[in-house]
Amino acid sequence: SRMANKHSDNDVRTPSASPKQLGMPVVAAAVVIALIVGVLLGHFVLGGTGLAAAFSGKTSVAEGDLDQVIATYTYKGKTENVTVRDAIESQSSLDAVKDSDGNYTLPNADSALAVARNKILAQVAADEGITVSDDELGSYAEQILGSSDISSIASQYGLTEDQAKETIRQSASMYKLKQQVCSTDAGTMPDAPAAPADDNQDAATADYGAYIVGLLGDEWDSTNNTWARTDGPYYDALKDETWTPDSATYAQAQIAYSVAYQQYAQSASASSTEWTNYVNGILSSASIQIATLGA
Repeated sequence: SRMANKHSDNDVRTPSASPKQLGMPVVAAAVVIALIVGVLLGHFVLGGTGLAAAFSGKTSVAEGDLDQVIATYTYKGKTENVTVRDAIESQSSLDAVKDSDGNYTLPNADSALAVARNKILAQVAADEGITVSDDELGSYAEQILGSSDISSIASQYGLTEDQAKETIRQSASMYKLKQQVCSTDAGTMPDAPAAPADDNQDAATADYGAYIVGLLGDEWDSTNNTWARTDGPYYDALKDETWTPDSATYAQAQIAYSVAYQQYAQSASASSTEWTNYVNGILSSASIQIATLGA
């Protein structure tokens, strides 16, 4: 899908020398799908009985075919349908895939699978009593996409406003579900220190000193401006550096940032694995049939 997730805890990368790259993680997936990782362990069949014939050899469909069923899924004994419209709108607006003849590009099998998968997990969230208010929706959009303006978000990603709102609402409910079922806190990705304007990495400033202290947590004694303990990763990384809370270099701030990022990456990876296992446990009890669709 086409939305970019600004702060996904599944986006675990190795720090590089570029602060812009460090501070701007991008995941080319829908905000809903970005939270749903791992391999589907459930039962699914391409070209399910009664589904494939209607789409055999087709790469587009007429408007009258938008509500045809291209997939079905069964979860907890209840079978639901996924239509052509559902699969298209999980990726973009209908207008975005409409050609000059008034036909619509047929979505691929992955789109249909993603719709079924997301609907199952949305049902799980609903069963857990998880809801997302309009205020929460705006706050969540601001957090992951950098804006709470749903209209602008919709325009940016080629969606209708209703589509954007529903996608973000589903993602927020998935986030709440993840927070509820995962015992490992992924934490928050640290911000990289701003590069010096003059490119002098060895010039000491109070800003870099304050930046380092802001990362140290319980390793630093702010009252006495000294290390609170010497058995932590920050002390190990900075013990041979000469710096103070009022004077540190960009290079030293980068050292502290590298530690902070590795700490975050470890927590995020553990949280991601726990969430993947949970999701796959849910999906393993689902049965999904998907028509053979366009590539």
